[in-house]
Amino acid sequence: MQLSIVIVNYNVRYFLEHCLRSVSRACAGITAEIIVVDNRSTDGSVEMVMEKFPDVILIANQENTGFARANNQGVAKASGDYILYLNPDTIVAED
Repeated sequence: MQLSIVIVNYNVRYFLEHCLRSVSRACAGITAEIIVVDNRSTDGSVEMVMEKFPDVILIANQENTGFARANNQGVAKASGDYILYLNPDTIVAED
């Protein structure tokens, strides 16, 4: 695995969906995994990831553990040679 992308989410379903779409397109041609750590969102983020992005590794916390701890949870699941921390309001260019 070349790249692990860790995204921490909290109640930004709309942005997360667009972020995941852009990241998926940008990762074409490389071996990559996307890890979303959700900090107990109440906006349907977890359900959206499960429904629309079944290949994403999802960690659905039962409490808001905070940004740093959630990033550490994602890295613990990562298997890539490189780690990219990405905010869920980021759109990645396809190239």
